[in-house]
Amino acid sequence: MNKNTYKAHLALLGANVIYGMNHIIAKDVMPEKLGPTAFIFLRILGASLLFWTIKSFIKEKIDKEDYFRLIVCGILGIAINQLLYFHGLNLTSPIDASIIYTSVPVLVLIFSYFLLKEQITRTKILGIAIGGTGALLLILYGNKNEGTSTLLGNGLIFSNAIFYAFYLVYVKPLMKKYQPITVISWVFLIGFLFMIPFGLNSVINTNFSAFTLNTYLIIAFVIIGTTFLTYLFNIYALTKVPPSVNGSYIYLQPVVSFVMVSIYAFVLGKNEYAQDINLTKIISSILVIAGVYLISKKE
Repeated sequence: MNKNTYKAHLALLGANVIYGMNHIIAKDVMPEKLGPTAFIFLRILGASLLFWTIKSFIKEKIDKEDYFRLIVCGILGIAINQLLYFHGLNLTSPIDASIIYTSVPVLVLIFSYFLLKEQITRTKILGIAIGGTGALLLILYGNKNEGTSTLLGNGLIFSNAIFYAFYLVYVKPLMKKYQPITVISWVFLIGFLFMIPFGLNSVINTNFSAFTLNTYLIIAFVIIGTTFLTYLFNIYALTKVPPSVNGSYIYLQPVVSFVMVSIYAFVLGKNEYAQDINLTKIISSILVIAGVYLISKKE
């Protein structure tokens, strides 16, 4: 493994550990201190400012024929996608969210087949079936209301995964044509403009006087860590290693979430998370991970 490849693996490790931590850290301030819609507004605003700071050093124009694709990516892949995720996370278990989110590679394969006409082999079809079974099992399990799981929350998280997978496929031609930081800066700006009529009032009505230092640190973690750094880490890694390697690191997220929830439940004494680790979720996780493995392995 050369130096650049080693750095790429470190970047992917860092990005997915942050993602796995985010499932429970972001939930820690919702909805008591900050509503999901207001949280998304601040997240997209903060990340947009950071991305455009870097973009100011890159002089690259977007062709007129690509604006429609950018707008679709900004609205569906950033604004609506993140709204679904945070509202879903607000209603369900961090473990459920992390397991359901690992279905993204499965959904990417399905969208690639319909939008990019990429072929699906029998092995990949088997992977879709197994992964889909695991995700469906977990979504329906949320109806039992054990721990912090809910059917609605799990359904919103899965909807988030669908929109994000669509975004990853639909944005691909733009990533090939332009520098990734140019594309990301534009889609975040469009996503923020779309969020203004939905999120501005929620931010205005937020009681910032009730915020503690911990609240501000969590918001900073989500903006700088979960959004800004993870996107940069993934961009860097994609220039050094194949996409299949990038996708395989998503397996880490449920593991990190299991560890974080265990710490919250048994070390920090947050009893509401005590029932979030059980056999059904472990089986669901194994099924989803097995499905993703089958669709990402070489024939």
